[in-house]
Amino acid sequence: MEETISLKELLETLKKRLVMIILITMTAGLASGVISYFFLTPIYQASTQILVNQEKNELSFYSPGEVQTNLQLISTYNEIMKSSRILDKVIVQLGLETTSGELGGKITVASQKDSQLVNVSVQDPDPKLAVDIANKTVEVFQKEIVTIMNVDNVSILAPAVVTANQAPIKPQPLLNVAIALVVGLMAAVGLAFLLEYFDSTIKNEQDIEKILELPILGVIAQIDDQKMEELKKKKAAGSRAAGRGENYNV
Repeated sequence: MEETISLKELLETLKKRLVMIILITMTAGLASGVISYFFLTPIYQASTQILVNQEKNELSFYSPGEVQTNLQLISTYNEIMKSSRILDKVIVQLGLETTSGELGGKITVASQKDSQLVNVSVQDPDPKLAVDIANKTVEVFQKEIVTIMNVDNVSILAPAVVTANQAPIKPQPLLNVAIALVVGLMAAVGLAFLLEYFDSTIKNEQDIEKILELPILGVIAQIDDQKMEELKKKKAAGSRAAGRGENYNV
């Protein structure tokens, strides 16, 4: 016999486990909020921009071929900027206690398609240090690229600065709490259906019909103890009245 689940049964399952669903959802949101506000270290970001473009003099003319060459060099420049040759000098000049690999993990170098602008972003718990690393990285890169590639086509367009009341880019407590509430709700609903699926207790006549795969011929009504006591008292009183020859209606 094919087993089907109706929408009513689904709603009844959710209603039955409503307290559990609410508790799990709220616990997930509360835990996320506590972790985000009190345990996660705020991370700040500083960004700077460089322009890849050969310097022009009064006798120079615009060359589309040269622009295309600069665009092709950008991907190479992105890799060079995060190389140990550049980052080791940054570490020495700033007096950092880290490795080039760890420092490279804090730096993101990106450029838009068909654009000669390169964005260099640094993330660090200290906003001032993030600014210093960003500016020093592009400064060292600008000097070293002349020797490495034998070209001088990099200029610093917008250095990174420390802004007043700068907010961290992560964590984002409100977003984390919202995500935790959604995930907690989904997990709680899934757990509710899982518990209902593994609950093998017989609750009503429909459960018997599903298990035995036989039609129900009749149902014995359930009478609570209080009503049974009342019926017994009435029956006993009727028996005494009949013994005395009195009429007594039960």
